[in-house]
Amino acid sequence: MSTVAEARATEADISNKDPSIVIPFTVFSGENLDTSQVQNSRKGFCSNRHGLAFILMLCNFATGTQKITLSIVIQAMVNHTTPPNHSNASTEMSFTDSQDYWNETLKEFKELAPVYDWSPEIQGIILSSLNYGSFLVPLPAGYVAGKFGVKRVVGAGLFISSIMILLTPPAADIGVTLFIVIQVVQGIAQVMVTTGQFPIWVKWAPPVERSQLTSIASSGLLLGPLIGFAVGGLLCQALGWPYVFYIFGAVGSVCCLLWFFLISDDPMHHPFISSGEKEYILCALAQQDCSPAQSLPLRAMFKSLPVWAILISHFCQSWSFQIILTYTPTFISSVLQTDLTISGLLSSLPSVFAFIFMILGSLLADFLLSRKLLRLITVRKLFTAIGVIFPSLIVVSLYWVRSSASTFMIFLVLFYALSSLCYSGAFVNSLDIAPRHAGFLKGLSQIFLLTAGAISPTTAGFFISQDSEVGWRNVFLLSAAINILGLMFYLLFAKADVQDWAERQTVTHF
Repeated sequence: MSTVAEARATEADISNKDPSIVIPFTVFSGENLDTSQVQNSRKGFCSNRHGLAFILMLCNFATGTQKITLSIVIQAMVNHTTPPNHSNASTEMSFTDSQDYWNETLKEFKELAPVYDWSPEIQGIILSSLNYGSFLVPLPAGYVAGKFGVKRVVGAGLFISSIMILLTPPAADIGVTLFIVIQVVQGIAQVMVTTGQFPIWVKWAPPVERSQLTSIASSGLLLGPLIGFAVGGLLCQALGWPYVFYIFGAVGSVCCLLWFFLISDDPMHHPFISSGEKEYILCALAQQDCSPAQSLPLRAMFKSLPVWAILISHFCQSWSFQIILTYTPTFISSVLQTDLTISGLLSSLPSVFAFIFMILGSLLADFLLSRKLLRLITVRKLFTAIGVIFPSLIVVSLYWVRSSASTFMIFLVLFYALSSLCYSGAFVNSLDIAPRHAGFLKGLSQIFLLTAGAISPTTAGFFISQDSEVGWRNVFLLSAAINILGLMFYLLFAKADVQDWAERQTVTHF
């Protein structure tokens, strides 16, 4: 079929599936478009779809830095030396008896920022408050983004999160209750960004480029904490803790402006996209129903083994990853006997390699698909298997290599790097099996990720409290076992073709 004929077929197909998308055929006429334009649209990183991925990476970067801001500055905000007579009283700094690194370095900056008499219990509530609304948001955020547009949901989430973080310092002065409310709202807004963005790739990502586009966008979630921890500490020391909130909030505001001015929900309404790239994307998605779902086939969805393969895989991978992520600083400082400064630097090192491997893995996955060297389901299972088997072996080995600091750090870096390959496997699989419901499935998978993230550190803490020596071994063995079980279920039941229940409108009855 000729290029023009393909364009006509694509136009008719998409218009029938989604009447809201009007495709003027003049865009695809032979006078304005030739095959070389379509071919050029496939090459390089200068396309609008790659620009979308990079802008989303910046939005995720901003969200990632905002998420860990309080973790960076909480020690500078709290006066450890004054008795906690008032729950939220602003006091003058006095560091006659320094207890830790922050107390020592902030002596000369006592006039720049207030500190508060927050008890350890209050601090625990404040640090947890960012997650209080997390379980309520993923499902509605994913569904609303898929139905009404990603641009509004992600833009609103990033805007609210940025405003909340800018209001955090004055809220701390007003009272601890308002401060906690600000954190809760910020946490909800951040989930809107991380969950709501996924459905945009249903209309923007050709199947052979999904791995690289989604991985580029998601890499900002790794880059944000990495840069945030490094830069946030320096800002806190040089300017005072309020400026960490102000600067990270300003970065988020700039990213929000870029998002609203440069992003469209679909290629048809993008003001700067070339006709060649537009036709390439539409032709690549011509066989896929991208129209918003009018109803959710919940019964069929929850009976679908491919859906459960994705959800269980997410839960099991998150279990081991969250344990390593949460306890890496503690393990390094306690087992390797390093001080706080060195522990922080070593803890951030694996994220660098995870970022690199995520991008390289996505490029390799799409290369295998574009050259038709492997089938789509083979690529998804292969990258998931590599991202689970080798990290599981590494996790088991961590306990026995702890006597060598260099070997331990090499193993830790390999764990993060190889685990990131799952982003080209199970983590993008919902786009394959149910593109029309990808937002809802992404929200559902976020629930499983958050559940594992809540349970696994608590379980690890129980083992370690029973026996600090053998406890680490049991934690690592349990993590590896759960990870392997999740992989087995995924390899048995995962699919990569669009499921029947995802291709038709289904009314939900219970």
